[in-house]
Amino acid sequence: MATMALELNNGTDVRLPRILIADDQPDVLEALRLLLKGHGYSTESVTSPSALIESLAKKEFDLILMDLNYARDTTSGREGLDLLTQLQANEGTPPIVVMTGWASVGLAVEAMQRGVGDFVEKPWANVRLLEILKKQIEAGEKKRLAKKQALEKSHALDEAAQKLQRREREVEEARAIQQGFLPQEIPQIPGYRIAGAWQPARIVGGDYYDVLPFDDDSVGLCIADVAGKGMPAAMLMSNFQASVRGFASSSLSPDALCEKLNNLVCRNIAADRFITFVYAHLHGPSRRLSYANAGHNAPIVLHRDGTHERLEMGGGVLGIFKQQSFEAGSFQLAPGDRIVLYTDGVTEARDGAGIEFGDSRLIDVLRDCLDTDPQIAQEKIFSTVEQFCGGNWEDDATLIVLSVE
Repeated sequence: MATMALELNNGTDVRLPRILIADDQPDVLEALRLLLKGHGYSTESVTSPSALIESLAKKEFDLILMDLNYARDTTSGREGLDLLTQLQANEGTPPIVVMTGWASVGLAVEAMQRGVGDFVEKPWANVRLLEILKKQIEAGEKKRLAKKQALEKSHALDEAAQKLQRREREVEEARAIQQGFLPQEIPQIPGYRIAGAWQPARIVGGDYYDVLPFDDDSVGLCIADVAGKGMPAAMLMSNFQASVRGFASSSLSPDALCEKLNNLVCRNIAADRFITFVYAHLHGPSRRLSYANAGHNAPIVLHRDGTHERLEMGGGVLGIFKQQSFEAGSFQLAPGDRIVLYTDGVTEARDGAGIEFGDSRLIDVLRDCLDTDPQIAQEKIFSTVEQFCGGNWEDDATLIVLSVE
C-alpha cells in the first residue's frame, strides 16, 4: 500500500500524516504504532481522555484513532462518548475513527452520531483499518482545504467590499470637489434669464460650468468637460476653473482666452487627457454674443420661430497642441432667442437598446418649452433625458440655458 507521506518540493523532506492514538491498553498502542509506522504514518499515543485533550492543545494531528472505553469505565463507553462531546465542540478537531469490540457496535453508531467519521472493530483487520484511516485522512484534508478556500474567499470578499467602500468615498469626494466649483447662485443681468445645472452620473466625470459677472450688463458663460472620470478629472477641472476665473475679463476676447488656457493646460495636463471648452461673452445692452468653441459640443441657439443655429467657431480641444490658434465667433441675439450650452452627458445618454438621446431630441424638447422660464426648461430637459435612459446616467450632464427677453 502506498504511504500517506506528503513530499516537499525538494524531493527529500517528507511530512508524515500524524495520528493521535488513544487507548488504555499498552499492547494495543504498541501494535498500532508498529503497523502505522510501517505504512508511513507518524503516531503519538495517550492512555486517557485528559491526555488526548492535552496533546491536541499542543500539536496538530491529521486524525484521531480512539477507543471508547477507558480505565474509569471499561464497558459502557460513556467515558469515550463524553470525550467525543468535548471534541465536537472544538472546531479544529481532526477526523475521528473509534475502536470498539464486537459487542458494542451500537455504541459505535451512537459515536458516529456525535461526529465520528468511521469505526473499526476489535480485533481489527489491518487492511480494513488502513483503508479507513486513509479515507478519513483524505476526507479531513479535503475539509481543511475547503475551509481554507472558504476563508480565502471570505477575505477576498471583505477586501473587495473595502475597495468598493474606498471607491465610493473617492466618488463622494470627487462629487464634493466638483460641486464646489459649480456656481451656487447664477448671476443675472437685465433683459435675460440664465439657469444652470449639473446632473452627476454614478462615476464622477469632469464637467464644469460657470457664469462670470463682469459688470452690471455683461457676463461670461463657460462650459467644459475633461476627458476622463473620477477624482483625477474632478481635480483637473477644479484647477481649470481657477484658471478661467483668473484670466477671463470683459476686455479679453474669447479666442484670446482659449489661447491662454491652451498654453497653460498643455504645460500641466497628462498626455492622455484634454479639455473641451466653450466660452461666450454676452454684452447685455447690445445683445451681442462673442464666443469661441474649443472642440466642445456646439451650443444651440433656438429662435422664437423654432429654427436653430449652432455656435461652432473656435478651434481644437485644449491640451493637445501647444501652438494652436482660435477663431472667435459673433452672434446677434434677438428677443425670444434661447441659447443652450451642454456637455455630451446630455446627448449621449442611452436607452436600454443603446440608442443615444441625440441632438435632435434635445432640440425638440427646447421647442416644446420655448416660452417657459430657463429654469423650467432646464428641468424639462433633464427629466426627459432621465426618462429616456431610465435614470442610468453614464456620464455627468451639464446645462446652461439662457433666454433673451
